[in-house]
Amino acid sequence: MRKTFRAAVAAGLLVASTFVATAGPAHADVTICDQYGSTTIQGRYVVQNNRWGTSAQQCVNVTSSGFQITRQDGSSPTNGAPVSYPSAFLGCHYGNCSPGSVLPMQVSRIRSATSAINYRYAGGTYNASYDIWLDPTPKTNGVNQVEIMIWFNRQGSIQPIGSAVGTTTLGGRSWQVWRGSNGSNNVISYLAQSPISSWSFNVLDFVNDVRNRGAITNSWYLTSIQAGFEPWNGGVGLAVDNFSASVSG
Repeated sequence: MRKTFRAAVAAGLLVASTFVATAGPAHADVTICDQYGSTTIQGRYVVQNNRWGTSAQQCVNVTSSGFQITRQDGSSPTNGAPVSYPSAFLGCHYGNCSPGSVLPMQVSRIRSATSAINYRYAGGTYNASYDIWLDPTPKTNGVNQVEIMIWFNRQGSIQPIGSAVGTTTLGGRSWQVWRGSNGSNNVISYLAQSPISSWSFNVLDFVNDVRNRGAITNSWYLTSIQAGFEPWNGGVGLAVDNFSASVSG
């Protein structure tokens, strides 16, 4: 349930963290303040608080289709890691698997992978990031080897891990591509040229681009797809108003 840390020293802390079991399906709004607390929505997705980078309080209000950050007391220097990654996801993340998920699934077997997202933005220093996780094995626990990050928006003096390596067009949109490592896994990021608040897209567009860059092969596994925020400071009011995803093979 942890977001991969952006520094090698933090990787050791990641292993030592305690897993928190999920709650039952959310039929009405639920507030989560536990560090790694989570619940399910629509009987299909997991929403997690995932406050991995700070001891300060953070709370999210979980709705039937997403979540909103209602409290975020942490703060982190913008040249370091964010304080958390509250998110909704399909698949498996640190032993927490969404109900009935077909993930992990080998890339060669995936026939369709689509998703839709509606973000609502607020003040603070943060990114709105959509994560796609891949690994050479059908791993459901611990750190995956490759993380694809789609930055729908960024606010403040922050940047993706590594360095810019060029631009590309995917899904009819232009992206600046960054590559690097956080000490635990390789990261390929796609930075939108202007904020995107709503989009329906083909997840395979990004998976295939990463494969074409030599970072993975078709024998690798897609383990989870997630949508949320990485705040460095502030962020109250940030919301995923709607998240949906579907993978078939």
